[in-house]
Amino acid sequence: MPDTFKRVPVTVITGFLGSGKTTLLNRILSENHGKRIAVIENEFGEVGIDHQLVIQADEEIFEMNNGCICCTVRGDLIRILGKLMQRRDKFDYIIIETTGLADPGPVAQTFFVDQEVKEKLALDGIVTVVDAKHIWQHIDESDEAKEQVAFADVILLNKTDLVPPHDLDKLESRIRSMNGAAQVYRTKDAAIDLNHVLGVGGFNLNRALEVDPKFMEPEYPFEWGGIYDLKSGKYEFVTEPGPDPAMDILLLPAGGTDRAALKAVEDKAVVAFSGEATEVTGDQLLRASENLRFLKLEKEARFLVPVDKDGAYALFSQHHPDEFQAKLIQGAKEIKPVVFHEYKPDHEHDEEVGSVGITTPGNLDPQKFDVWLGTLLRQKGVDIFRMKGVVSIKGDARRFVFQGVHMLFDGRPDRPWGEELRQNALIFIGRNLNRSELTDGFKSCLTF
Repeated sequence: MPDTFKRVPVTVITGFLGSGKTTLLNRILSENHGKRIAVIENEFGEVGIDHQLVIQADEEIFEMNNGCICCTVRGDLIRILGKLMQRRDKFDYIIIETTGLADPGPVAQTFFVDQEVKEKLALDGIVTVVDAKHIWQHIDESDEAKEQVAFADVILLNKTDLVPPHDLDKLESRIRSMNGAAQVYRTKDAAIDLNHVLGVGGFNLNRALEVDPKFMEPEYPFEWGGIYDLKSGKYEFVTEPGPDPAMDILLLPAGGTDRAALKAVEDKAVVAFSGEATEVTGDQLLRASENLRFLKLEKEARFLVPVDKDGAYALFSQHHPDEFQAKLIQGAKEIKPVVFHEYKPDHEHDEEVGSVGITTPGNLDPQKFDVWLGTLLRQKGVDIFRMKGVVSIKGDARRFVFQGVHMLFDGRPDRPWGEELRQNALIFIGRNLNRSELTDGFKSCLTF
């Protein structure tokens, strides 16, 4: 059993005002799940009323009404946790419900700064409840709303019955651009399988890969790429109007017709997409070269594609071709790609708040890793809201699991690797993160 679960797991429920936190807490307390739960409530202001909203239950309920615990790492939270642990035999879990105005970071920090708390309790996860109807009023202006999303391990898009499906899709895309590691669920009245919010294991990155299989990929300036096996002749690239009035596209020779050949020209495509594009309108030529083209797509258009030589050709498009019903045709026949890949695109929103995932084989030199991580946290810790991961330490048969909040870090050996492939998987979530710097810095700690 991992060391984390020998300690008492703690779940923090957060979310902006009116998102449905108390509704979720009531569900947790009323469902027949067999878990004994102690609850700590935090109410902003001098007089607390949240305890009046929580249904009667056998669980231990404590209320902190002498101020918002997000304002500092509160001694009274540590005090209450200490009192709870004196009755350890009475409960299996602890839930902390924060005020809607809380930044969850300092609450999470409590489980890293106090040695006794670290030894007896483990931050299992931060669950953020999002009001899908009203979050747009806050997410751009409120740092708390952004940080509640960024710190989360699990996000509930609540009140989905009040929002059209298209708007929900847009909101979920925005949320994922801010925190690619969180598991996202859509809920009505905070109805959720409790296995999705309790006992999730805050360092488990497999959930992120379940949500987004491309999570650990670098981001690309294009969403789709494919290779076509073409004979010399005349072709057409046909498009219909899509969600955007224009699209960058690149057609260039490739060295083969498999995934490896597509990967071999990805770097060229990245370079091309970083430059200026030549505008092309309907009926104009779209030749294979390393020059980026800018297609006008306000109406149905047909672009002429002359192929002078038999061979493999790679096509990269800024948006997915399905968004524009785009296809390559010769006469009345559609030409299908031999191989294609859907890429993780650059974030279009929230450049300040985002996530960087790293996955790589190899073993870490523990001294280099300590120095690099210590330097990183001293210099950038204020902007790193959460970090977590599983890494392979040279000479140690056990996985090393860690998580952190800002400049605070907690890591320890876990179960043996056994037959499992030894590799490193970690995530940084925060503000103004530099993907290449983080990736290069981590890889400099590897020894093979």
